[in-house]
This record gives sequence, C-alpha cells and structure tokens, in this order.
Amino acid sequence: MDRAIQDFSRYLKIERNASDHTLRNYLSDLAAFRAFLAEGQASEKRPAPILESIDHLTIRGYLAFLYRKRLSKTTVARKLASLRSFFQFLLREGRVTVNHAKRVASPKREKYLPGSLNVDQAIRLMSLPKGEERSALRDRAILETFYSTGIRLSELVALDIPDIDFEGGMVKVFGKGRKERIVPIGRKAIEAVKAYLTVRPLSAQGLFCNGRGGRLTGRSIDRIVKKYMKGVDRPSLTPHSLRHTFATHLLEGGADLRSVQELLGHASLSTTQRYTHLQVDHLMSVYDKAHPRGEAAAARNGSAGREEGDVLE
Repeated sequence: MDRAIQDFSRYLKIERNASDHTLRNYLSDLAAFRAFLAEGQASEKRPAPILESIDHLTIRGYLAFLYRKRLSKTTVARKLASLRSFFQFLLREGRVTVNHAKRVASPKREKYLPGSLNVDQAIRLMSLPKGEERSALRDRAILETFYSTGIRLSELVALDIPDIDFEGGMVKVFGKGRKERIVPIGRKAIEAVKAYLTVRPLSAQGLFCNGRGGRLTGRSIDRIVKKYMKGVDRPSLTPHSLRHTFATHLLEGGADLRSVQELLGHASLSTTQRYTHLQVDHLMSVYDKAHPRGEAAAARNGSAGREEGDVLE
C-alpha cells in the first residue's frame, strides 16, 4: 500500500498540480487509513490486506472507527473523499477492479459557515493597523486585499507584485489546482498595497514578506488577522472569515450569485449557495422593519393602538 500511496502522491503533484496544502491533506488521510488497517491486522494476527481485498465493508468499518473517535461529519466526509480519489486512481491504473469507496455513502455534513463581520466592523478592522512602520503598512495591505478581493489565504500567500494590475484594478490569482482567475481589487486596497511597497525590501520574496524578506506563510498571516480581529471583538475569526465577509457584503449589496461564484473561484454554484442564507436573513430583517405587516411594524402599530385605546377610555 505504501508504494500505491507514493504513486498517488506523484500523480496529485504532477498531473493534478495539487497545492502543498491539498497534498498534505490527502497523504494525512491515507496515512490514517493505513494505520487503521495496520491496527486491525495486529489485533487479529492476520497478514496485511492487499489493495484488492479492501472492500466497502472495510471502509464502513473505518468510518465507524472515526465516529467512535468523535470526529465531525465534515472531517469524516473529507477522509472518505480522499479514499474515493485514491481508489479511483488505483482503478485507472488497473491495480483494483472496483472503487469500493464509492459504494459507501458520505455522512450528511453539518451546515457550517465561518463567522463574518458587518460593514461597520469590516471598516473598523481596516483602520486598526496604525502608523507608517513597515509592519503596519503591510498588515493594512493584507487586510484590505482580503476584504477587497475575497481570495483564499493560500492565494494571498502566493501573490507576487506582477500579479496586481494597479492601473486596471485587477489581480491575477492562482486558485485550487493552480486554476487562474482574474478578480477586481478596490481603490482602497490598491492604495494600501502601494503604500506598503514603498517600504517593502526590494529583495523580498512574494508580495507580502516577513522582517527577513521571506514570503509570509499562511500561519503567519493567520496570526496577523486574528490579532486585529480582537480589536473588533471577534477574536475567533480567521482569514477565511474575511472571504466570507466579502461574499456576504456583495450579496447584501445586490450582487447575483453567479458573479459571486466567479469572484470566489468556486467550481460549483452549490458551494456559493451556502452564503445565501445570510442574504435571506438580511432581507427578512429589512422586511420586518419596513413592511406594514412586518414584525417591527406590527409591534409599533400594536403599541400605538394601545395608546389610542387608553385615550378613548
């Protein structure tokens, strides 16, 4: 099985052009499955199973094992998806005759969306990096770029200076699977990036760099964002929350779902549709406040009616 995993890793990297993050997730999931098989082999004193002998019952047993460990449905679903991709690769290579992982139903995932900021909080967040020091200018540019473009953390990490068209107000982004897309970037973000470039070391790697000139890692940017999130009383929010904030504010402002899908780089519209429940909440709030039959209006009318009744009595 080790040889098969190595070949699958090579396939992901070369043919699928998978990112390092995606590759680590796949290999971690497969290592966990391999450990599960090895544990069962040791406890039952039986030889290690060959790939062809792993069937849907084996995989169901693995999912049951994961549930006993109290892993979330989302995590279990991801691990099953990794197995499906792995066995599909083996099927294509002729090493197995059936992709048994496809015969196992995915758990129904919890509906989860990261938290988001309202407009006032987002504007306040942008103003938190104070001063003209290099780190403050860099952090302000990072926050503005996230909020203006809605790009992923990995996409922001990979940005280089030539990726930004300062005159045209566009950014070239390489998303999942190194798929290229062009997204707009607003005037405030461009101003913040230009200000940062005046103090950024000329020999630095990447657009956003650390004090030594090396490209900032995703972990470093995550720490930077969380530091400023404390300033708007949302310490649990992450860079992905800014992506969510971007999408939510676009939808609340009247953007159509298909356009938001393109901006976010979602392969499927169903992925973008997860954001619409907040748009519905916003519309219901507006309705309740403004419509004569809305809850807020009804409460006002009821109060007025009681006061009028008191006068009549």
